Amino acid sequence: MRDKVIVITGGFGALARGVREAALAQGARVALIDYAPIPSEFANDPLALGGVDITKFDAAQAAMTKVRDTAGRIDALLNIAGGFVWKPLAEADGATWDRMYEINVKTALNATKAALPHLEAAHGAIVNVGAAAALRAGAGMGAYAASKAGVLKLTESLAEEFKGKVRVNAVLPSIIDTAANRKDMPNADFASWVQPAELANVMLFLASDAASAVTGALVPVTGRV
Repeated sequence: MRDKVIVITGGFGALARGVREAALAQGARVALIDYAPIPSEFANDPLALGGVDITKFDAAQAAMTKVRDTAGRIDALLNIAGGFVWKPLAEADGATWDRMYEINVKTALNATKAALPHLEAAHGAIVNVGAAAALRAGAGMGAYAASKAGVLKLTESLAEEFKGKVRVNAVLPSIIDTAANRKDMPNADFASWVQPAELANVMLFLASDAASAVTGALVPVTGRV
């Protein structure tokens, strides 16, 4: 990944930070885009963009243009922005389902559409974050799993649409070992979960030239769950 410019959405979250560290270690330049304000540790980083609502296409487009203007190119887009909710059907109103679609599908759609002109110029790659639950969902995971299934089908469709121009793949993690997940599931076996560094390695492989023949893949990264 040396000298590649990678854009990460949801850039200030736990997984994105792990991916950023791994990418920097491989010699990449990393741009972070997030809805949250810029954390103090990234305050002087010209490629850290906070307060960007990529559920809106215009905001995503402006952010990608700024990254390109600052870094000179965009080689890969890692769509990490998203969210999770656990609610049984009786408790999940329409707003819950709409919110899952907005932050899981629409963020990936808008970031992809905004980045594509730059990615095509670089013959670049997109890596989306789906979920193992999109293949087999548990109780209370309907809204989340349905939205992540949308990410999978978006991945497959775009891989066909841009074949030979931009590669599009997705990873399907189970439970990622983050502080938030440990707080929500304090009695779980954390050792069985996927480490952010493990998922980062798979995502960066798919974004790299080493995976030049891979597109349209949905790669399970389920750890020991």
